[in-house]
Order: sequence, then C-alpha cells, then structure tokens
Amino acid sequence: MHAMQGPFTLCLSVLVCGALLAQSEERQRKVDSLQQVLGSALHDTDSVSTLIAISSLVTGDERMGYARAALRIADRGLPGSKGERRGALLRGLGGACSGIGSRLRQLGQRDSAIFYYQRGLEAAREAEDPATEANLLNGLGVVLYQSGNIDSALVLMEKSLAIREATGDSATLAASCVNIASMHHARGNIPMALEMYVKARDLAERRKDMPAYATVLVNIGALHEGQHELDSALAYYRRALGPLKELNNTEGLALAYNNMGTVYLTLKEYDRALESVRNGIPPAVRGRHHNALSDLYFKQSRILEEQGDLSGAIIECDRSILYADSASSPRGAAYGHIQRAKITRLMGDARSALRYALLSVDKAAGLDELYLKKDRAQELSHIYEALGDDRNAFAQYRLFTQLSDSITNEKNRKDLIRNGFKYEYGKREAVLMAEQEKQDALADKELQKQKLVRNGFMGGFGLVALFASVFFVQRNRISKARKRSDELLLNILPEEVAEELKDTGTAAAKHFEQATILFTDFKGFTEASERMSPQELVEELNTCFKAFDGIITTRGIEKIKTIGDAYMCAGGLPVPTSSTPAGVVQAALEMQAFMKRHKAEREAQGKPAFEMRADIHTGPVVAGIVGVKKFAYDIWGDTVNTASRMESSGEVGQVNISEATYALVKHETGLTFSPRGKVQAKGKGEMEMYFVTTGD
Repeated sequence: MHAMQGPFTLCLSVLVCGALLAQSEERQRKVDSLQQVLGSALHDTDSVSTLIAISSLVTGDERMGYARAALRIADRGLPGSKGERRGALLRGLGGACSGIGSRLRQLGQRDSAIFYYQRGLEAAREAEDPATEANLLNGLGVVLYQSGNIDSALVLMEKSLAIREATGDSATLAASCVNIASMHHARGNIPMALEMYVKARDLAERRKDMPAYATVLVNIGALHEGQHELDSALAYYRRALGPLKELNNTEGLALAYNNMGTVYLTLKEYDRALESVRNGIPPAVRGRHHNALSDLYFKQSRILEEQGDLSGAIIECDRSILYADSASSPRGAAYGHIQRAKITRLMGDARSALRYALLSVDKAAGLDELYLKKDRAQELSHIYEALGDDRNAFAQYRLFTQLSDSITNEKNRKDLIRNGFKYEYGKREAVLMAEQEKQDALADKELQKQKLVRNGFMGGFGLVALFASVFFVQRNRISKARKRSDELLLNILPEEVAEELKDTGTAAAKHFEQATILFTDFKGFTEASERMSPQELVEELNTCFKAFDGIITTRGIEKIKTIGDAYMCAGGLPVPTSSTPAGVVQAALEMQAFMKRHKAEREAQGKPAFEMRADIHTGPVVAGIVGVKKFAYDIWGDTVNTASRMESSGEVGQVNISEATYALVKHETGLTFSPRGKVQAKGKGEMEMYFVTTGD
C-alpha cells in the first residue's frame, strides 16, 4: 500500500488592500510618508483612508492594528452620516474588516474572521464598492476552504472572480484564478485545476504580480506531487522559494518547505525531509500561522514514524493536533488523528488505534476531501486487519483503491503530461536551456584543458593538497565545535543575552516594565509519582514539558525554568515586543487543551495522568544571568512572587489570571472571562482574579 500522504497543502492568495511591496526600505518610506499625512488629516474620512493605506503596506499584527484603528474611526463617524462622507466611511469600514479578517484567519480565529468579513461585505455593498466586495468574498472563501467547506468556498471565489472581471480589475484576477484552481485541486479535478493555474500564472506574469506568481508555483508543484511527478514538484517548489523570500511571505514559505518535505519523505530521503520541514517552522512561527505549524509538525511526525522513532512521532503528532485545534482546522485535526491511529497501531494497540481513526471521522464531519478519505480508508484497513476483522478490512481497502484511482487515474496523468509543454514557460525556458547548453559546452572544453594541466602537475599538487586537506579538516573541526558551543548556549539563554555574553563576557540585568508571568503545576503530582517508576515519572514530565516548550516557542515566549512539577515562562522579555499578554494567555489555554487530551489518552491505557493549574500575572520584573557557572537566565520581583502565590488559588483545568493581566487582555477577540471576585492569595491577601476560556 502507499504511504499516507497527509494534509494536502495548497497556498492561497488573500488580497487585503493593495499590492505587497517586496523591498522593506521602500515600504517603510511609504509608511513614514503616510504617517505624516495621517498626522495632518483634517477629516475622519482622510484618517480612515490613510490608515487603510498604511495597513496594506505592513503585515501581521501591525496590519491588524492599523485596520482596527480605521474601523474605530469609521464606527464613530457613521451614525448620522450622509452622502459622500458616508460612502467614504463605509468603504473604509469594508477595507478595515478585510484586513482584520485576513489576520484573524491566519491566527486560526475563524469565527471572528467570518464575522468581520460579513460585516465588511454589508458595508462594501452599501457603498457600492465592488473592489472591496471582491476582496471580502475572496477572503471569506479562503476561511471556508480552511474549514473544509470547499463547495461553498468555490461559490464565493467564483463570485469574486466575476466581479473582478466585470469591473476590469486585472490587478487581482490572478489571485482569484489561483484560489479557484486550488478548490478544483482539492476536489481532485486535476485538468480543471491545471487550466486555472496556468491562466493565473500567465496573468501574474503579465501584471508582474509576484505574490500570485509565487502562489501559482507552489500549487503547480503540489499538483505534480499529487500525480507522483516528484522531480517536477521539487523544481516548482524551489522556484517559488526565491519570490516568497523576497516578498517575506512567511505563510507561503512555510507551505513550500512543508511540501518539499513531503516529496523527500516519499523518496525516503529522511535527512532532507527533516531539513525542509524544519526550515518551514521559523517563518510559520514568525507569522503565527497555526495551520502551517499543524502541517509541519504532522510532517515531522510522519518522518520520525518512518524512521522508527514512534515516541518522537507521537510528540510531534500531538503538537500537530494542538495547532489544528488552535486554528479551528477540522482538516488538520482529522489528519492528526489518522496519524495518531497509525502510530498507536504500530505500537501494538489496534483497539486504541481504531478509536483514534473513528475520532478522525468525527473531526472531518462535513469535509468532502478525497485525499483525507483515501488516507483514512487506508489506515482503517490496516487496523481492522490487525483486529482480525477481515470483512471490514477488505471493505476499507476497496474504498482506498477506489479513491486512489479517482485521484491519480490515467486520464489525469495523461492530461498533465500532454499539456506540460504547452503550459511550461515556453520561449523563456527555451532561451534559458539554450544558454545553459552553451555554458555546458564551454565547461566541457575547459575541463579538457584542465585534464592536460592536471596530469603534468599531479605530483606537486598532491603534496599541496595533503597540507590543504589537513588545514581544512582542522578548520572544519573548529567551526563545528564553535557551532555546537553556540547551539548549547542558545539552549540555555535567550539569543540576545547569549550574544551580549559572547561579545562582552557579561550580560547586564535589565528592568522590564511589563512582563507577563505564567506558572503551571500539576495536581496530585506526589500521588501520581508514587504509582510510577522514576523512569516513567521523568518520561511523563518530559512529554508534558516538551509540549509546553513547543507552544511557547511559537508565541515568542521565554522559558525561564522548571522546578519539580512546576513550569515557569514569561512574555515580554528579553525583547518586549517578542510576545504579548494575550499571547501568554493563549499559550496557557493551549497547554490546558494538551493536558486534557493527554490525560484522556493515558487513562484509556490504564495509566496515571496529571491535571494542571495555570496562573498568570503581569507587572515589572528584573531579568538577567545569575552565577558564573552553569549560566541561568532568571527573573525577579514582586510580579514573579505574586504569580507564584496565585498557584494555590487556581483550579485544575482552568487558566487563572490576575486583574493586572485582565486589564490588558479583556478586549481580545476569542477570549471569555469569568470574574472570581476577591480571592485569597497566600502571602498577598485578597486579589481580583478571573478564569479565562476560549470563546467557542
């Protein structure tokens, strides 16, 4: 049988309010200029349009910040407004909702994203602003696709394309064609997908639309990969990396590297597969793309599983499921549970494996994705075979082969091959090939000359080469030792502190006005430890703390230390902008979600499990290195003491936050707060505290 493919990763184009500028210096000059305009704006309509223009030039949370500012001004001005002023405010509101929705989608907050997209659509339609309406329809379609509703997504994207064609908006046609092609691709309609990809590519080339062009390259690569044309797939992925890096498209980079990892995994080139996947994690972390992180950790799990490291594969699989749940991705969660089923089966527990596989069916309810159904049928066939249920095993195997045939049938393969030359890069590729042939011919001539010279001087050269080889070996040893030393230092100190220590030999303690401290501890740790061997206890702590490490790394939070069963980390240091109080709260919620799922799994296996408390407080701290041996980065201050004392006031399964933290996160979308009133904190008296949960 074929190996499980896993999430079929497609790159989508989401236009917010203008083209992304590749050069950061040029972008910053435009932002600075617009900020001067903003400072002298006389009317609210001018402020709104300027804020929207700035938001189109920046990315991530910064983009959403400018869009939210525009939305606030538009909301204040709309009541009682009339005529042209009302139209301008409505257009601004539509553009702001588009930017906010796009960022919320990236953060996995899909319900909130849908709310803003729909609100923006109402405003754009009232303002008779077709360009913004098309952008909002496109963005809403992307959210529905990522939620697994491909048919509805396709309808919205086709509406967006129709508006853009009717208004002659050629600048955005390529993006629409990319997304419609992606929908056909996900449904297994390869010829239609190829036709639309090529149309998108040609439009992008004519318009010099680099974001759409890079997206097309990634997706045509995925199309070739799906047809087992692996060399072609790799060529397209590599070709996409350049423009994606130039554009600082963190989401596209993560997806391209993930797909390269899939190809190398198929080829069983495991080192290259791991390298590709790990190259994709930093851009995904920078952009906080939880969907991409779910796919990347899934791929790492697959690689480790094939290498026989089943324990490592489970950890990476759990991370994948965690990020899929965080991103509200039923598709990612379904694939994660199929993978969890496979690993569990390979570890000899077919009955638990069946439970995971059937759970993937629940997670995928409403999804109409051939690749997912194929992989699930394949795994269920293996599980039923292991359970001795031959009838169900055969039924699932037959379903697997039918689905495989519908995806990679000979007609699709022939269509791809027949259209290959027609749709390749034509004259430009031919010119490049001819130029390459000339260079190869010149290189051959030069090689012949070098052979003649080499034969005459071989003896002398051999002596020189001997000394050179000794030199280079020694240099490489030093380089590797230095690199290893740096890696070890970065494993115990923040990068900024490590660099200061290397440069000056010391690292001064620093005051941080606002750091958010998270403490966790396990309830019943002593009782549980009495039922485990020392080795089992350490392994269980390691499993939990490794999961926590992955969660906080994604959000830019600094791990401080572990003390027994307690885990301590902090946001807002050593770089104040590296994380936010809301990010720390979200991390704590993800930790609790992991612990609940992990507890259910261990109890199903008849094993003892931990339950966790999580407590958060925000305030000033001092941070730095203590000691001269076994360097440790630590934090001090009343804020730390308060967060620690709150532990005794927390409750199992909850995230408990102080009033200081609540004041900073109470307006965050997707969080729900339950006031606890004044609660006694050991040594601190009574404190206002709140439980926080996700909004769903």
